[in-house]
Amino acid sequence: MTNMPKTYLNDSDRTERTLVVIFLRGGADGLSLVPPIGDDGYHNARSRIAVGEKEAFPLDGFFGLHPRMAELKPIYDAGEMLVVHAAGSEDSTRSHFEAQDLMEHGGPVAGGWLGRFLRYRSRPADGALATVAIGKTLPEALRGAPSGTAIQSLDDFGFAEADETFTRELSRLYERESGELGRTARDTLAALERIQNLRGAAYLPRHGAEYPNDEFGRGLLQIARLIKGRVGLESATLDLGGWDSHLTQETLMNPLMTTLSIGLGAFHRDLGREMDRTTVVVMTEFGRRVRENSAFGTDHGRGSVMFVLGGGIRGGRVHADWKGLQDEVLEGPGDLPVTTNYRDVLAAVLSKHDEGADLKRIFPDYEVRPLHVYA
Repeated sequence: MTNMPKTYLNDSDRTERTLVVIFLRGGADGLSLVPPIGDDGYHNARSRIAVGEKEAFPLDGFFGLHPRMAELKPIYDAGEMLVVHAAGSEDSTRSHFEAQDLMEHGGPVAGGWLGRFLRYRSRPADGALATVAIGKTLPEALRGAPSGTAIQSLDDFGFAEADETFTRELSRLYERESGELGRTARDTLAALERIQNLRGAAYLPRHGAEYPNDEFGRGLLQIARLIKGRVGLESATLDLGGWDSHLTQETLMNPLMTTLSIGLGAFHRDLGREMDRTTVVVMTEFGRRVRENSAFGTDHGRGSVMFVLGGGIRGGRVHADWKGLQDEVLEGPGDLPVTTNYRDVLAAVLSKHDEGADLKRIFPDYEVRPLHVYA
């Protein structure tokens, strides 16, 4: 493999799994991303904005994939992507802030679900580069993590204008330090060395992958570099916002679907066999109203979709406890009910990444029923 750093973690860390969590902020419309093209209720409710059967990529004879999501179809066909429809949380406020807050915390509790997983796993993830948030701040899901670094690129991780002499002397200083301070400092300095080695070599995506030249694409590229660089990355988070589609939904949402699809397709292609030890989870705070509004858009709803990609996924299928879109089935003002709680998807993924994961501590006050995500 090319562009590997000169120094590595120990051999056991070379097989460490990485969880990548992508949050579609704004309430992505699951009925557009993965339209139920075999449901007459869908076409009746969305006479102007529905995705037609001839437009969508067929998935299982009932659900389809939006034509702007073309890069994900080969991954689905290869059995490396699972779609979970009518997924979401128990929040019924339809408020972006409250729904995101509940979902990222893993329930009405303090701290974030991902932070608790990293803290309470059988071997706590506490390396300087164990947890990375691509962006300016750590998301709520990482609150309480034993460590966490927010970066926009690898160039953000380092000492400003530090020369080799300064770094060498700093390393000698902490070699004499015992206890937690010394251990953390030495780990951070080792991480800086690995990052410096990565920055010193031009990064060329593998297998013809081409990332979109936007914030989302650049973020995925940074995550790919860290995974392939063997820096001990165990989790990474990345947002793709802008899904609040009350007006002219296609104008707003179609470019976002293209960005999501091309970005994930490039990431999957670039990693190649590295996907065997990588899981990508795509989630959103809630879906959109089933019936279109008068402005060619959709209002805040309930159920949406989740995607799970990676090695060992029992993919190539859509999991959905689908009850139809008749008025008597819909919830509240006409929303797709949530039939799969997002925690049940996450619980299965976290258990794969750490067989000793204490799901009761990660998702307190919730009876977890892990979905059959893996083969």
